[in-house]
Amino acid sequence: MTKDIKAVYQGAFNSLNNIKVSPLSRAYLFADSIYEVIPFQNKKFIYAQEHLERLIYSSSQVKIKIDIERVKNEIFHLLEESDIQNGYIYYQVSRGIDITRSHIYDQNISPETFGYLMPLDLDFKKQDLTVSICADIRWSRCDIKTTSLLGNVIQMNSVSEEGCDEIIMHRDGLLTEGGASNIFFVKEEKIFTPQLSSNILPGITRAILIEIIKENNLPFEEGEFYIDDLKEASSIWFTSSTKGIAAVKRIIDLDIELNPHEALLKKCQSLYKEKVSS
Repeated sequence: MTKDIKAVYQGAFNSLNNIKVSPLSRAYLFADSIYEVIPFQNKKFIYAQEHLERLIYSSSQVKIKIDIERVKNEIFHLLEESDIQNGYIYYQVSRGIDITRSHIYDQNISPETFGYLMPLDLDFKKQDLTVSICADIRWSRCDIKTTSLLGNVIQMNSVSEEGCDEIIMHRDGLLTEGGASNIFFVKEEKIFTPQLSSNILPGITRAILIEIIKENNLPFEEGEFYIDDLKEASSIWFTSSTKGIAAVKRIIDLDIELNPHEALLKKCQSLYKEKVSS
């Protein structure tokens, strides 16, 4: 399958099957890298500029050099050369290839870039998610989109055997986010979401949904919320570039009834699909 997947490494386009990456990459040795996942539908990127701006933010926070015009040219070239109509491009920038494995990196190191394109059904049909509540064991700069995702991986896999699709993470009871998404919930016909912090990724779909909510004058509040707040929720939603807006059907840790077909949810899902398709 990989021989048919379009990819680019260090500016050279090839099939993913032919890409060769150095084992001395700091992405490989230290997870010293940042990335973006940019979806497209009908061969049109969904909010590409916002994803690129977040990549710039991540690069500024970890001081990885980045040529954003080169990144832009490469992702658009990958899309143009592909026959895939719906999918996403994964694009990663590492600090570079360093022959000396050291926590102190060479200040003159050149960045290493890699991207590839994958098909994905973007009809956002995956609903009725089963989730579990987990402690947030990640580092303290989750606002940076780095490839260091071991905390997410550990917690999501710890509950996958129980049939869970996602997790709801918290720090001492304070809601943060999902393992690969942001969280919204509805209580008494009002939409809530945790406010951004260093423990929460500024999700692109999260921002789009908030824009939709405000444009349509829907009751809404950002703030600090706790696991106990979910006990009174009528519905809980996850947002991400690949999920869209997905509803939770069941939390295995809480004995509560959730409505994955709530009218407010359906309204937001419909408005979201209209916005990303326009």
